[in-house]
Amino acid sequence: MPTAIAVTSADLVLPPTDPHTPGAHVLTPPDRQEFAAALEEAGQLVQQHGYYIVVYPTTTPRAHVQRLHAVRAMLETDRIALLPSALPPLGTAVLVRQLRQLSVCDFGPGVLGASARLLAHYIYAGALLASGSRLDRVPVTLPTAVAGGRQPGGQCAVLAGPTPQLVRAEGDVPLAGPQFSTALTYAAGNLDSAWVTGRLARQWQVQAVRPVPLPSDSSDWWATPKLVEFAAAIPDASLLYQMVGSMRQEICHWCGLSLIGDRCAFCAAPVTHQDRAPRAIASAGRRALAPGGG
Repeated sequence: MPTAIAVTSADLVLPPTDPHTPGAHVLTPPDRQEFAAALEEAGQLVQQHGYYIVVYPTTTPRAHVQRLHAVRAMLETDRIALLPSALPPLGTAVLVRQLRQLSVCDFGPGVLGASARLLAHYIYAGALLASGSRLDRVPVTLPTAVAGGRQPGGQCAVLAGPTPQLVRAEGDVPLAGPQFSTALTYAAGNLDSAWVTGRLARQWQVQAVRPVPLPSDSSDWWATPKLVEFAAAIPDASLLYQMVGSMRQEICHWCGLSLIGDRCAFCAAPVTHQDRAPRAIASAGRRALAPGGG
């Protein structure tokens, strides 16, 4: 049974890009579910899947985050990974979709959970805004030339990650894009999406352009409803598999899971020097997808 992916909002579950990508379990918020029911829900997920990974935005209401930790503590289990995402709403949804794609591969839960940090670094998430005057979640300086974004034609383009950047949408300075093949997912608010689907898509040389509904939290995240949010990311499950599979694997000294990176996503134990394996654990013969996964 694949490791389950869970989210705190239905907005984080994008349509799959292939027929083999499973869905995600949407957890019920505390104001609509008693604590006992939340415990039962979590227990069933563990029983059915063995492990599950919860991805939630760092802007998730405090009560919901406290509920996630309380459920995990009451179940006294290291089989639930709680992964906060600082990406914008659409970027987080794209990250969740990539984890869903990888969940049917032959990676163990520890590697899958730890891969979220790696994958997030390769997601180019941003937005076209009518004005950047109230932008406060992205550490960028607002140039004088962009400060007049309220005027017609004064739209600005913002990149939240991997490297924050703010430029004039119609200026000469392009928005720094990926140097690898990606697909562009975008969601339009109260703003025309032609610049994103046209100029930006050409500059970034994306393979495909995919429209989706705007996440409900996007207007608050970007401080304006006049936006078009976008995220460029690797769409191919086999390429994602190769990227994660090429990373050195370690064994967590606390829970025994294989992982990549410097910390276990399930028990939060850091990797120590003694934990390091003599070489990466990789097999040329392992499957990129489960049987029937293409």
